[in-house]
Formats: sequence, structure tokens, C-alpha cells
Amino acid sequence: MSSISKTHPPKRTEKLQLMLDDHELGTVDDWRFRNRMPTRAAAIRELIRRGLEVRDEELGETGEERASSEFRIVDPQEARRA
Repeated sequence: MSSISKTHPPKRTEKLQLMLDDHELGTVDDWRFRNRMPTRAAAIRELIRRGLEVRDEELGETGEERASSEFRIVDPQEARRA
């Protein structure tokens, strides 16, 4: 009998609350379905992972302070057109 040891990823123990408007949530859900992600949570984790891989220069990091409400998933102008 072979004793193959399976390694399991660490258990997720932290919850993260995220507030989105209807258009932002629709954008996330559309991305989820286009990319065949099994759950909304899996899609958000994948989007975060991909975002963290982006280099600071590509983000245009300026170092200036901004309010939390200034960080949007989609352009507010685009949301008004939808």
C-alpha cells in the first residue's frame, strides 16, 4: 500500500467584507462567468491575485493619499452609461 501524502492549502479563517455598487458587482459576476470561476469568492480571490502581480509602475502609483471611495472597480462614468 502506498502512502502518498496530500498537502492541503491552509484553511481560510479570515473574513473580508467588501462593499460594491450594483454595476461593480455585475462587472465581477460577468468576469466570473466568462472565466468559468466556480464561485464569486473564487473570482474575487483570483482578481486580487492578478492585481497583486501587477507592478507598481503599471498602476501609476503616485504616493498621494486618496479616500477609499476613490478606488473603483469600474469608471463611474461607465456605470452611468449602463
